[in-house]
Amino acid sequence: MMYIVYFAVLMLVPLYAQRKVKTTYVRYSKIASTSGKTGAQVAREILDHNGLGNVRVEAVDGFLTDHYDPSTKVIRLSSDNYYNASVAGTAVAAHEVGHAIQDKEAYSFLNIRAKLVPAANISSNASWVFIMIGMIATYQPLMLIGIILLAIGVVFQLVTLPVEFDASKRAMNQIVELGIIRNEEEKDAKKVLTAAALTYVAAAAVAVMELARLLLIYTGMGNRD
Repeated sequence: MMYIVYFAVLMLVPLYAQRKVKTTYVRYSKIASTSGKTGAQVAREILDHNGLGNVRVEAVDGFLTDHYDPSTKVIRLSSDNYYNASVAGTAVAAHEVGHAIQDKEAYSFLNIRAKLVPAANISSNASWVFIMIGMIATYQPLMLIGIILLAIGVVFQLVTLPVEFDASKRAMNQIVELGIIRNEEEKDAKKVLTAAALTYVAAAAVAVMELARLLLIYTGMGNRD
């Protein structure tokens, strides 16, 4: 019964988070911002205000594909956010600029996450090979290697949380300080950013749960010897 509940949580939590961010984004992407500024204009204004004239803003295809690329100093906004003036687009654009400001200020957690990216990419794929072989062969050393590799990915997920929360905090401060949003828009923008943050919280929670489960299995293997 516990395993049924566990797997249900493992599947439902990410699904709920994804649905929440999608429905919230779609709702507020239909509400025009009072500033009348597109996401591209919002990003540019905040960047220039923070002395980041070297950071470019580009449009990219896809749904919620918005991101900041620190290696090329480019903010890429999904077409809807880049070209349209909406509350959601304003919040998302400001959030991505938040990452650019973090980069400029050498924000510690952003630097740690950047250093973890190569290891996390490799470990996320390789970990399950060792874990599955270790479980099938009931060979603890192999499973331990897999768990260590998986733990790197979990650390990456946990480090991502303060990076995203801090970017959202910076975003809100900027759009309020510059008068880009007003009155009720502030509350609505926070809803968009909170929903987006929920996806990272869900991913981190699921990763921690999975790591804990595998550690219990690993410990159980040792007790049977």
